[in-house]
Amino acid sequence: MSVPARSRQQPPAQVLVVDDDAGLRRTLGLNLRAHGYDVRLAGEGRDALRLVAEQVPDLVILDLGLPDVDGMHVLTRLRALDAGPVLVLSARHDTRDKVDALDLGADDYVTKPFAMAELLARVRTALRHSPEPAAPPEPVVTDTLRLDLAHRSAARDGQPVHLTPTEWRIVEELAGHPGELVRHQDLLRAVWGPAYGSEKNYLRVYLAQLRRKLEVDPRAPRHFVTEPGVGHRFLP
Repeated sequence: MSVPARSRQQPPAQVLVVDDDAGLRRTLGLNLRAHGYDVRLAGEGRDALRLVAEQVPDLVILDLGLPDVDGMHVLTRLRALDAGPVLVLSARHDTRDKVDALDLGADDYVTKPFAMAELLARVRTALRHSPEPAAPPEPVVTDTLRLDLAHRSAARDGQPVHLTPTEWRIVEELAGHPGELVRHQDLLRAVWGPAYGSEKNYLRVYLAQLRRKLEVDPRAPRHFVTEPGVGHRFLP
């Protein structure tokens, strides 16, 4: 039996399988577990993104033909979330689909039907070539705020604050680059995906929510600042 490419002292590599075919999903899960991987399964794109938000896997095996969200959109979100290597598993044989997936950040592309031995070899290769995980970011601390980006926990004046997943993505983009200006269109694409860029009303609504939760005076924000007509920045 082959062993995932990591030392025996480390926990097994975690693989997220995203495919709407329940039979194939179960088969992949059984084979990957038999080869020493920690496996999670998702049948829809939204479920996959929720699982990634809870715990980032070492590798994602992603079908493009999902019932709820286009697989290309899921791939884009995975790249934005730094979800590790993505191995696309698809019945789409057209070269254009392969090129689009690779351009969006897929690390490999396997067409159905496939040989399980080949897929397992590609999984080993993807994990072997994946970079070492970066050190988690240090918490952002001000006189009133504590934002732990690594664990997605927030507190204001020592009291915990609940943020929605979308609010967290905005916080990560802004507080993750303190002092830097993030343009409207860049923030929209980072949070909602590449099809967005002009929906500034989204940002108005969500920034207002964040200020109510995190600012001492939402009407005169100290930390989540808007540069009119340009973008937003987080000031520690």
